[in-house]
Amino acid sequence: MAKNYKSIYSALAANLLIAVTKFVAGGFSGSSSMISEGVHSLVDTINQVLILYGLKRSRKPPDATHPFGYGKEIYFWSFIVSILIFGLGGGISIYQGVHHIMEPEPFGNPTWNYVVLVLSMIFEGSSLVIAIKEFNKVRGDLSWWDAIVKSKDPTSFLVLFEDSAAVIGLMIVLVFMLIGHGYNLPYMDGLASVMVGLLLVFVSAILARESRSLLMGEGIAPETKTKIKAIAEQDGSVIKVLNILSNYQSPEEVILMLIVAFKPDLDTEDITDTIDRLRKRIMDEYQLVRFVIIQPQTYPPTGDTGVKANAENIN
Repeated sequence: MAKNYKSIYSALAANLLIAVTKFVAGGFSGSSSMISEGVHSLVDTINQVLILYGLKRSRKPPDATHPFGYGKEIYFWSFIVSILIFGLGGGISIYQGVHHIMEPEPFGNPTWNYVVLVLSMIFEGSSLVIAIKEFNKVRGDLSWWDAIVKSKDPTSFLVLFEDSAAVIGLMIVLVFMLIGHGYNLPYMDGLASVMVGLLLVFVSAILARESRSLLMGEGIAPETKTKIKAIAEQDGSVIKVLNILSNYQSPEEVILMLIVAFKPDLDTEDITDTIDRLRKRIMDEYQLVRFVIIQPQTYPPTGDTGVKANAENIN
């Protein structure tokens, strides 16, 4: 997870400085869209702090109450970040925009707004370039969308989404501000604020979807299951792998459970040796698999495939 620190820290520094300048410029010019952009940058700053906190919490070692560790902390805080983007970022921007559309105010001096927008584009653009480079290291040959959907580390794409939304939002504000000043249409400022708010709501929905899936216990990909099943069934003591259960405890840690039917002529010692052998083969092949639980099951199975019995054993 340390690989993402560079993009997070760069985004934190950029958003903090930009938020202050946007609020100052918005205060002098009376621009609602500039205030909305300030709120946007402030929310992004808070988000970076929460992500860093989540990363720190996720590294806590296992204890009596959390025997598998605290890796899911990063998923929880990523979900909180998506809610903040929706509520604080999107909600406030839309409210400000609707208010200024209904009651448009005369334009003040726009000079500082344009200066801040240009500088913000430079800073946010630099942060976005860093985020893209960091994400490219993770996604490999996958397409952008496939990499986001398949990624089990929300920090790898969260900063990318935030910076992309920031740059697009700044472009929206700049275009609408130019039109508003050029044609003396004060309500365009409020309309820009609403557009920025809707953009943030859209981004928060995608982030919430991905974070929720991981938080609720997303497992390994079907193709990975197929490969693990093949590894296990290559062993001469195994008849069939009846089921594979998995869960991402953190972006770097997978808990794996196999329901396996062994040959009936094996004694307890043979089964134990086979389980140790299978566990080693799987963990050598897949470095992310930190825990492998193998549950013996009769074959053909009676009733279900042993999932219910296995769950009772765990409880």
